[in-house]
Amino acid sequence: MTFHKVVAIIPARYASTRFPGKPLVKIMGLPMIQRVYQQVTQSGIEKVMVATDDERIARVVKDFGGEVIMTSPDHSTGTDRLAEAAQHLSCEWILNVQGDEPVISPDDLNNLVETTMGTGECPISTLIFPITEETHFNNPNVVKVVLNQNNHALYFSRAAIPYPRHPPQSMWKHLGIYFYRKDFLLAFSKWPQTQLESTESLEQLRILERGYPILCVPAKFEGIGVDHPDDILKVERFLMNNSHKTKETPA
Repeated sequence: MTFHKVVAIIPARYASTRFPGKPLVKIMGLPMIQRVYQQVTQSGIEKVMVATDDERIARVVKDFGGEVIMTSPDHSTGTDRLAEAAQHLSCEWILNVQGDEPVISPDDLNNLVETTMGTGECPISTLIFPITEETHFNNPNVVKVVLNQNNHALYFSRAAIPYPRHPPQSMWKHLGIYFYRKDFLLAFSKWPQTQLESTESLEQLRILERGYPILCVPAKFEGIGVDHPDDILKVERFLMNNSHKTKETPA
């Protein structure tokens, strides 16, 4: 399946506080940004771009044949960078894929796009995955989400939600992949920061506080986000052991 009027944008910056130069770190011989780009191009999305403010990243992307759009170095968030890159594109939808997800599943990206466009009820959607490890539930770096009966987000938090006095059947983590209507993204990027967003340091709470629904689509594959240098070894080990697989949802 090919999705028309959809552009995938991968924001990438060099000056990461925890991991400077992260997009260019080599994973089994290839820069991480190239691995992310290749995963996204295996989906049904026709146009894929990297948005960056760094010439080193731009040069590497061009060298492997990718498309780059240069953005301002003054953006404080990936959403701001995404909105600048999107504003002049001729499309109706924008898929935002984080530049530190080198084994993101193309099938999950396809399902996110198809489900969202099929329902037509939400201007934004995102991927979620079941929490199966207690350490993840109590880790503030793992963002949790609770849902209503329509799979719309009720709340996102770094705290352990819902409180498991009576353990629910499913607890969900947020994977951080977003799919927006372009006009909604451009409007959202201009809204002032809200109190909950500031408290949790989670941009998506700005959307919920405004009363807009966020559709949450369960992913079949968790992926491995690269937040620290140690995560590179996890990705390489995964690639060596799963050359034709990705991490599936537990049965």
